Amino acid sequence: MKAILDHANEHNYGVMAVNSVNMEMVRAVITAAEEERSPIIVQMGVGQMSKLAHMEDIVPLVKVIAERATVPVALNLDHGGKLEDEIRAMQAGFTNVMIDASSLPYEENVARTKTIVALAHGMGISVEAELGHVGQAADGDGRTDDMYTNVEQAVEFVKETGVDALAVAIGTAHGKYPEGFVPKLDFERLAELKAALKMPLVLHGGSGSGEENLKKAVAGGINKINVATDAFQAAKAAVLAKLEEDPKADYLTMEMAAEAGVKQFVKDYIHTIGSNDRYTFEDVDNGSKE
Repeated sequence: MKAILDHANEHNYGVMAVNSVNMEMVRAVITAAEEERSPIIVQMGVGQMSKLAHMEDIVPLVKVIAERATVPVALNLDHGGKLEDEIRAMQAGFTNVMIDASSLPYEENVARTKTIVALAHGMGISVEAELGHVGQAADGDGRTDDMYTNVEQAVEFVKETGVDALAVAIGTAHGKYPEGFVPKLDFERLAELKAALKMPLVLHGGSGSGEENLKKAVAGGINKINVATDAFQAAKAAVLAKLEEDPKADYLTMEMAAEAGVKQFVKDYIHTIGSNDRYTFEDVDNGSKE
């Protein structure tokens, strides 16, 4: 993931990190990225793996699909908290792990992050951490200044831990926002963070943040955008549409509809955040694109 985000940081665009919980989602996400010539990050959280996307099943699946892809694909552990979960992910083949100790005191966040960085870097795995706290949309979190990332503290945190990417809190929240609510992001703080850190920055809670907010966030220095809720909603909407069209549709038909829905959603999102055509090969002999 470090290579993907370093390129995005250098060239000022965003990369989707899509929480994918089954074969259909993984295939939809990677296929969409291939068709748009975009890098992509597949990820899943510990809770998602305990419920459906079992690590021993889904990691080999992601590897098979990713290895035949013609664009860069990373596999990220989303919101790891426990040491044993981080180690399991590293051993299983995740190419990046996120350590989320953002709800703990600053010193504990630093200590835990340093431990994960030492372990991961020794295995050639990159690390994302979070400073500030991205709360839950349903609870109204993410809207208060005391949860936002402090610029001076962020500089110190990165220097002490050696993380490869930093998730910052600028006003978004995880999950689904109340109907009609669009978060107000602190773009001035984002600009200060980017200027001070000059590294890949991550926006958690990308779902429901609004297209203009996303475009402005990427322009301001966000390079990785986490998307779960909106991707799940795209799959659900596609299935419901198929059932309305054909109430007798079977499970196979519904799964195919879900995959197509997620694929189109990802393709559209890729254009919003500017990662399309970043991995297009120009044939110098005849000018054709492959």
